[in-house]
Amino acid sequence: MKSLVILISGRGSNMQALMEANLPARIAAVISNKPEAPGLETARSRGYETIVLDPRSYPDREAFDQKLAEAIDAYAPDLVALAGFMRLLGDNFVSRYKGRLINIHPSLLPAFPGLHPHRQALKEGVKVHGCTVHFVTAETDRGPIIIQAAVQVMPDDTEETLAARVLRQEHRIYPEAVRWFMKDRLKLSDNSVEVSDADFDNSVLYSPGLSK
Repeated sequence: MKSLVILISGRGSNMQALMEANLPARIAAVISNKPEAPGLETARSRGYETIVLDPRSYPDREAFDQKLAEAIDAYAPDLVALAGFMRLLGDNFVSRYKGRLINIHPSLLPAFPGLHPHRQALKEGVKVHGCTVHFVTAETDRGPIIIQAAVQVMPDDTEETLAARVLRQEHRIYPEAVRWFMKDRLKLSDNSVEVSDADFDNSVLYSPGLSK
């Protein structure tokens, strides 16, 4: 069975969504750069192996990235999934896992990359917001897009209410993207991703559609 390693920094709600999705893959380990990350206890309580790598223990980002890569490679995963991993990764690390390193970002990329995307969306007055699963490249939040889900922005939305509505869609599309990867249904070419046999769910705008 194929396997994945999940990287977290916080509560790990997307990690939990992956754990509960009955994926055609084994979660080999959960790695965090934050010793206090609540998601670590969630993973341990479910019987998953966990590793903590504190960046403060390493002289620079390159040294941390190298240690992180060694920890990941010990499990030889087919896929590495960033699930709220709040740390920039160096070019060498990203290149090492090219085509098998994915991330979920709470905006409809390329709109609102980086921090505070919900705040950015409300400030710009957009009417549609959402989330994106993409392959990770050296340019932050600009990698080839696998799947997106959109939600309507309400007139009375706050960052918190908008974030909560988007998060529900994150929990749907991230497992789907991982499932497609594990079933070899993703074809990556330059900056585009082709998904084979994606069915559409009309309850929310997805592109491509979620399998039913």
